[in-house]
Amino acid sequence: MTIYTHRGFGLLRNRDFSLLLSGQLISAIGDQAHFMALPLIVLALTGSAAQAGFVLGLGTLSFLAFGLVAGALVDRGDRRLTMIVCELGRTVLTAGVAVALWLDRLTMPQLYATALLTGVLSTLFQVASTAALPNVVDPRELSTALGYQQSAVGAVGVFGAPLAGALYAAGRTVPFAVNAVSFAVSAASLRLMRVRFQTDRRSARPAARLTTEIREGLGWLWRRPVIRFLTLVSAADKVRYGAGYLLIITLAQQLGSSAVWIGVVFGGAAVGAMAGALVADRVTRRFPLGRIAIVMLWLEALMFPLYALAPHPMLLAAVAAAESLVAPVYTVAMTTHQLSITPDELRGRTTSATATLTTGALSVGTLAGGVLITTLGAKPLVWVCGAWLLALAVLTTANRAVRQAPRAGSITWREPGGAAAESAGAAG
Repeated sequence: MTIYTHRGFGLLRNRDFSLLLSGQLISAIGDQAHFMALPLIVLALTGSAAQAGFVLGLGTLSFLAFGLVAGALVDRGDRRLTMIVCELGRTVLTAGVAVALWLDRLTMPQLYATALLTGVLSTLFQVASTAALPNVVDPRELSTALGYQQSAVGAVGVFGAPLAGALYAAGRTVPFAVNAVSFAVSAASLRLMRVRFQTDRRSARPAARLTTEIREGLGWLWRRPVIRFLTLVSAADKVRYGAGYLLIITLAQQLGSSAVWIGVVFGGAAVGAMAGALVADRVTRRFPLGRIAIVMLWLEALMFPLYALAPHPMLLAAVAAAESLVAPVYTVAMTTHQLSITPDELRGRTTSATATLTTGALSVGTLAGGVLITTLGAKPLVWVCGAWLLALAVLTTANRAVRQAPRAGSITWREPGGAAAESAGAAG
């Protein structure tokens, strides 16, 4: 039995969590360099922006096609071994791109295959990592651990882009070589960890068919009213978020912004996200999940229309920073709640189900954004998105189960005989 004694910053003295976090941070830096260089390489090979977009989109398509299956596989197997294999596989694939570039033999079929396979491996890795986290840290410190992870993502968003640009300037093979090394370092950090990534399942019932296990996970989620409602709301919000990326770029261009200023706008969003991540644990511990969700949606609904009113790129950056502040807080609170009440043997499936839905919604929003901007215009679409967020805020405020949801992590799943979770009729 693992004894946990880590609190606050002391969580970083948890050797296993520190290894997990450091490996993921290094890998995220490599990914930033990789995904900045990838479209530039495709454009150099083909001169086609459509080809570049297709290669980048293959990762999302992989998650949508494979996400639910990945969740079932993660719940069946050894999560740590799965993550190590994924990192080693991504090391080989990414190093292959670097070598092909160095030899001047890179082809589009290789890039397609690499993007597709790394997308599948990334899906497995992400699901396994999220499902394993409650076994790596004290359940009482779950929100703290998620806050650290969100802060790391925010830091990469702020500092990663300049670093990625510098790596590409050093040579077109460098970003891919660095990413390959980052995957290898992540695999090594996982290998050094000692904690088990799932509970002992020697007495568990024999594995059912994969489709049956997927349905079991989906059914469990559907019977939890708070998770069910907030997941659907999150998916609806992601539609707006997907459209918002291109929308903000268009608004910045209409203000005469250069590429540097557009970078400043999204840099503002990254700074806001990092600031939100830094306070996410404290807010999650202090306020009920329902209140966090309601406040987040109202703030987004009130702030998003400001994009249409901003007269200068610097003010666009300020709006982006303010709007991005609340999302990490909600992410930490919602993920803490879901992981806390979910039985360990279902965490892969429930994690993949929610992620697949929100990823799909994000893709729909991204695809629809360009069409809507062309049809309606950028500023009218801002008001449409604001009205969409307002409707979500009203619906969420009116939901009794959400209003009564407790603090995330205050209710945790326990072994049979004392299981605790949302009831089918009310929150918490």
